[in-house]
Amino acid sequence: MEQKKEFMLMFRYEPSFDYQPTAAEMDEMHQQWGAFIGNIAIQEKLVSTHQLGFEGKQISADHSVISGIYISEKQILAGNMIVKANSLDEAVEIAKDCPILSMGGTVEVRNIQPM
Repeated sequence: MEQKKEFMLMFRYEPSFDYQPTAAEMDEMHQQWGAFIGNIAIQEKLVSTHQLGFEGKQISADHSVISGIYISEKQILAGNMIVKANSLDEAVEIAKDCPILSMGGTVEVRNIQPM
């Protein structure tokens, strides 16, 4: 039996500081994320998952430091998940159920290579 490989799913979305979800909408989002993560865990494919905050600093090659998080194409990296799958295509199929997609966000799936 082939050993499963690990893949990182990176969740990105465009934040809207003009709109704040209601408590009911937040509850629904938490339920969707719980179901998504729980389904992967039940299949024994979940390795880890992390939600990222909005505080951060960036360090440049010249060692200068600026406050703030990196925003690319108006999107921020919201979190990540590491899953086990037989192939990149299988990891992509897992990612297709991610709730961030219904929010207009994206999921990038990358293979993980040991260092």
